Amino acid sequence: MKAEIIAVGTELLLGQIVNTNAQYLSRELAAMGIDVYYQTVVGDNMERLKEALRLSSSRADIVILSGGLGPTQDDLTKDALASLLNRSLHIDRMAMDRIERFFQDRGVVMTENNRRQAIAIEGGTPLPNETGLAVGNAITQDGTHYIVLPGPPKELIPMFEQQAKPWLLQHVLTDELPIYSKMLKFAGIGESALDERLSDLITEQTDPTIALYAKDGEVTVRISTKAASESEAMVRLDELQERIRERSPEFMYASEDVPIEKVIVDTMADRGLTLSAAESCTGGLVAESLTSVPGSATMFLGGIVSYTNEMKRKLVHIPQALLEGDDAPGAVSREVAQALAENVRLITDSDFGLSVTGVAGPGYAERKPVGLVYIGLSQRGRETEVHELNLQGNRETIRLRATKALLYRLWRRLVSEGSEQA
Repeated sequence: MKAEIIAVGTELLLGQIVNTNAQYLSRELAAMGIDVYYQTVVGDNMERLKEALRLSSSRADIVILSGGLGPTQDDLTKDALASLLNRSLHIDRMAMDRIERFFQDRGVVMTENNRRQAIAIEGGTPLPNETGLAVGNAITQDGTHYIVLPGPPKELIPMFEQQAKPWLLQHVLTDELPIYSKMLKFAGIGESALDERLSDLITEQTDPTIALYAKDGEVTVRISTKAASESEAMVRLDELQERIRERSPEFMYASEDVPIEKVIVDTMADRGLTLSAAESCTGGLVAESLTSVPGSATMFLGGIVSYTNEMKRKLVHIPQALLEGDDAPGAVSREVAQALAENVRLITDSDFGLSVTGVAGPGYAERKPVGLVYIGLSQRGRETEVHELNLQGNRETIRLRATKALLYRLWRRLVSEGSEQA
């Protein structure tokens, strides 16, 4: 099965919003065994949209459209598809009832143009919108399958999961074995380095397959197989997972699609351990990462964003002699990273203290280069660990990579502690 994704919206062409829907849909379709050969972005123009649809129907088995389902005059997706297929449009009664209730419950008068959001294409299957108002559509004609989804991700994702995916499985992929996947998560290693470690496995593995996806500070390895049952698939996937783990046990932190901070929060909460952090160049990103995980209140005691030297002295008690003076190592130094980690742990009486200080850019600081970062890890009863990082990228990338590097070092310490206790 070959698929094409058509994202509709002039705002996409103007760069006003990022097309995250195409990324999500491509990933989900690949997991279903559907190859996405083309991605198209087209503005809110009837003729150009019909032209894009004519081209996609000539080269794809499945065409998925996102956007252009709203109440305004330039929301033309259903109109264009219906015109191409020579089908009429009608109001879906269930969708209309939902829209009317939405306005009634809020005591707001519904404008007439909101009826457009309940439009469905003749002969198609309406796809209910559980998180918005615009109904989707699924329809087959001349061997091509069309799925129409709303543009906002908070509406598109639930509709695809709850409505479009089951429709594809029931009407399109009837002869296909289902695909089962596992997501293996890695930190502390780059995509190219991990690819090199797994190169022979990637080459020799035709089933299950291996695919790498990189994000700043972490790498995801998706392993997938087709099987008649989940139990059959898990036997193959578990065997491959173990072979992959053996290549990089010090970097693989999870066998499910979770960020490293969740693994850390869950591990520390289970062991009754506590943590605090003192941050400079990351500006609270370490604390934000941890507190974004439910349950972090049981292990994260607090954080201090000591951005200036004055705040480092006042709040974290860093000696003036370390920060300023002819012989001072300066705020961006191994010594200050160590003092920050140790002092924040003592101030909060936590089991672990984390620290990060560095130059995020765009300019130099203390005559030190952009990307020079020191991270510290202090633990009650253990020697403090400090690492020097030389990171590449813009300001936000450096901050994120420094955060992920620090969390990786903490995870490694927790793994080590767990092994010792075992």
